[in-house]
Amino acid sequence: METTEHAIGQGAVVDLSAIPADRRARAFGEAFDYRGDVTLTLEDGSRTECFVFDHRDLPGGASLRVIETSTGAKRTIACADVRRIEFTGKDTAAGKTWENWVRRYVEKHRAGEHAGIESEPLE
Repeated sequence: METTEHAIGQGAVVDLSAIPADRRARAFGEAFDYRGDVTLTLEDGSRTECFVFDHRDLPGGASLRVIETSTGAKRTIACADVRRIEFTGKDTAAGKTWENWVRRYVEKHRAGEHAGIESEPLE
């Protein structure tokens, strides 16, 4: 699934060469906001699966700070070097909004079940 306009989620792919420069910043912001792993294809053709934990827009150019999935190593990648973003990992917070939590709490309470404040497991 190729995407450039809609909310980005698991399975989405953004080919940065296919979108205007002014929209690339949005794609990098989506990668930063995503709560799962992404796979980045770089200018040299290499690919890295990682979690984006910081997005910096500095005078010398924007960059992503990532944690590589396979090694746990932290790395900085210049946004100018990224050609493609694939949202490959599960978004661990998908569907876990405050509103959903309250709705489930009320449903359990009304059904006479234990309605505690404990969070749900991530898996």
